[in-house]
Amino acid sequence: MTNRIAFQGEPGAYSHQACHETHPEMEAMPCRTFEDAIEAVRGGDANLAMLPVENSTFGRVADIHHLLPDSGLHIVGEAFVRVHINLLAVPGTRLGQVETAMSHRMLLGQCRAFLKEHGIHRRPAADTAGSAKMVAEAGDPTCAALASELAGEIYGLEVLARHIEDEGNNRTRFLIMSRTPDHSRRGDDGMMTSFVFQVRNIPAALYKAMGGFATNGVNMTKLESYMIGGSFKATQFHADIEGHPDDPPVRRALEELEYFTSRLEILGVYPADPRRH
Repeated sequence: MTNRIAFQGEPGAYSHQACHETHPEMEAMPCRTFEDAIEAVRGGDANLAMLPVENSTFGRVADIHHLLPDSGLHIVGEAFVRVHINLLAVPGTRLGQVETAMSHRMLLGQCRAFLKEHGIHRRPAADTAGSAKMVAEAGDPTCAALASELAGEIYGLEVLARHIEDEGNNRTRFLIMSRTPDHSRRGDDGMMTSFVFQVRNIPAALYKAMGGFATNGVNMTKLESYMIGGSFKATQFHADIEGHPDDPPVRRALEELEYFTSRLEILGVYPADPRRH
């Protein structure tokens, strides 16, 4: 019987850190792409998938919102992970020797001040832990990586500078995905419901669709739109609300939403992470 949680990236990625913090009892399973992590769960090679959806500094993680509705998986949890970014280099390297820093484009954009101060050029790479692995294999003291301390431990790199991110409260939100939904739980810090919808082609449809949440006192923490099917006319919305569909106010709000939509799909009902608040 499997007891694995899949994530995208090399060992030592921030998604790996999220797996460690949230489900330390499970074996973390690295995957090449988000699609591979999803397929690992769908195919039974893993029980859960840990997928990043947004960062407090950089914003939405590209492609995730397109993958979630068609993944065949259900959101069963969320995790907010503090992202501490570190400059990692081969042992014996001095900070003044570093000319280039490698990392995912998202992390490079979160350390602009530090890199500018030290005259370090940015070099985009596929992911954070993969950058640490490449730096370790190259053995070049002029090239460092921006990654987690976990990545440094895994690949035998030294931390030249800790916590160099521009923002002091840099966090990434992850969604925990499973093959089967679980609406039976009630979290100590409240519940979240995530869903996608498309509004009907009638005047002020979105305004009318949102009215039910206001009149029923349901807090919507997120509302994002994105194009689907390569058409400017086809817009899908992703929303997160506080509460459970069985709560009378939420039930009434969703019923009103359904009246104004051509599609409504619940992606998950799950306990709110206490770090959300």
